[in-house]
This record gives sequence, structure tokens and C-alpha cells, in this order.
Amino acid sequence: MKLGIIGLSLSGRSTTFEALTRQGGEAGGRGEDRLAVVRVPDERVDRLSRMFEPQKTIYAQVEYFLAGPGSQKKEANPWLPVKDCDALIHVVRNHGADRRPVADFQTVDQELILSDLVQVEKRLERIEQDQRRGKKMNAEEQALLCGCRALLESETPLRRRPELADAKPLRGFALLTAKPMLVVFNNEESDPHLPEIGALAERERCLALRAKIEQELAHMAPEDAAEFLKEYQIADSAMDRMIRLSYEVMGLMSFFTVGSDEVRAWTIRRGTPAVEAAGTIHSDLQKGFIRAEVIAYEDLVAAGSTAEARRRGTFRLEGKTYEVQDGDIINFRFNV
Repeated sequence: MKLGIIGLSLSGRSTTFEALTRQGGEAGGRGEDRLAVVRVPDERVDRLSRMFEPQKTIYAQVEYFLAGPGSQKKEANPWLPVKDCDALIHVVRNHGADRRPVADFQTVDQELILSDLVQVEKRLERIEQDQRRGKKMNAEEQALLCGCRALLESETPLRRRPELADAKPLRGFALLTAKPMLVVFNNEESDPHLPEIGALAERERCLALRAKIEQELAHMAPEDAAEFLKEYQIADSAMDRMIRLSYEVMGLMSFFTVGSDEVRAWTIRRGTPAVEAAGTIHSDLQKGFIRAEVIAYEDLVAAGSTAEARRRGTFRLEGKTYEVQDGDIINFRFNV
């Protein structure tokens, strides 16, 4: 899953990317497209790893993409580089005497809306032309596109209407305002709070970030970073919260497999049935699915071991249609 980082010039996109990915300005070059894979911090994985002492511990991962100025200038549509991203992180400047975070957010959001509206209108024009030629068209697609046009013309992003943003017939269009969005306000170093943004705080997922501080933290040794956080009375890194929110804003969650060989977090979408979750591990598990042996993370931790959890009867068997829950620990029974 990939998140594209966007924002106006001087918003702190590059600094945010470098803090997230622990990269310096020289990695990939600030003028080029940059892509990095980042581990999702998860205390549950840490705890399970201590419990099972496996040979390998594997965390969930997300990708972050930052388009370089060069690639944006090459395209007629400057937003084209992030079209294939699953979600967007909109970095908004909230530092300097001339800061105007709400206006800056609206400037970019309106550009995204206009880009989508142009695309939708072009497709509707093509459909109308084909209809005049007697071609049979997809009525559902046309109706959905008309709904998109009406919403975009009212200057409302599609993410506010999940029935349009998530509609299967529209997925191929990769509409920008249909993508989930996390709004990150890049604050002064002395300011840890969200700015006064009114209703925007209710409509969007928002996070305050001091990107310069986080960039410094990212390049410290773990023990130095811990001391820095303690000295400035910072409970935890905002960057860790941002990575976790990135995961959540895409509707993702983790289930775990555990053992002496490996403790691993597997990424699935919320609402995924057990049989599809099995396929995340290997297609053979999905094809030959028999049952899922499941225990909640909290129950296993409370028991202290799998043997004690079995004695307490907190393991259970679930079928194909069981909706996997965040934090489930699963052993799939299968036969191929």
C-alpha cells in the first residue's frame, strides 16, 4: 500500500518524507521521485516477539512516495505522479508569520477537485458520443460519474461520499479526491498543537507535526532519541503516530501468525473474511482452507502462553466467512 505526499511549495513535504523514511536529502536526490518502505510501529508485535523469541520478527509495512519537482513539471497534470497511490498525505505549512493553514489546505484540495472534474467530464462526454453512435454503455458507471460530477461541481471531494469513492466501476479512474487523506500540519518547533481549523478538524483526519524535530529524531540513535523525547517531555514520536494513522486511513489492519520460527504481522483490509486472509499468506491456504484457529491478542497476552490459553479455552475455530478482527492471532488449517 502506497501513500503519496503532497502539498504546496515550502510546506515541508521533503522534510516530512525524510523524517518518515529516515532518509537524508541526498537519498534519491531532492529533484527526483522518491519511494521508501517504512515499518509500521506495533507494540503488539514487540510483545509477541518477546513472548515467542522467534528467529525472525516481521512488521507490517507501508510505502511513501514523494514526487520530485522534475516529474511534476513534465506532466500536463501535475497530480499525475500520485494517481497510482492508495492514499494521500497532505502536508500543510503552519509555521512562519504569514502562515494560513486553512487557506493552503483549500488551495490544494480545490486543485484536486478540478483535476477530478476535468477527468469525469471527459469520460461523460465520451459516453454520450458513444451513445449517439448506438453503442451500449454501462448505465451504472454513467450514473456514478454523474453523481461524481454533481459533487465535484459543489466543490466537495469524493472522499466525503464513500458510496462514490469506493464504487468498483470507478476504481480504474484513480480519482484523486476519492483517495483517503491524512492532513498533516507542519508546525513551528515550539508548537505541538493543531491550529485553529474549525470544521476542517471534523471533516478530515488531521495531525500536528513538527517536521524539523522529527527529522532530527529520525537520525538519532534510539537511546539518544529516547533521551531527547524525555528531555522535551514528548510522550512519543509524532512520526510513529503518523505512520500508524497512515495505515488506518487506508482501512488497513493486522492479524498475526506466531511461532518459534517467526512472528509476523499480515496486512489486510478491515472486513476481510478468514478465507481471504489465508490467501494473504499463501494461495494454497486459501484454496485448501478448512478452519481458522483464532485467539485475540489480548487473550493470549493475558494467558501468557499458548498452552495456558488452550487450557483456558480462549482459542476458537472459525469458518471461511469469519470476519478477521484487528489483532487476531491465527493458525490456518488447510488441505491441498
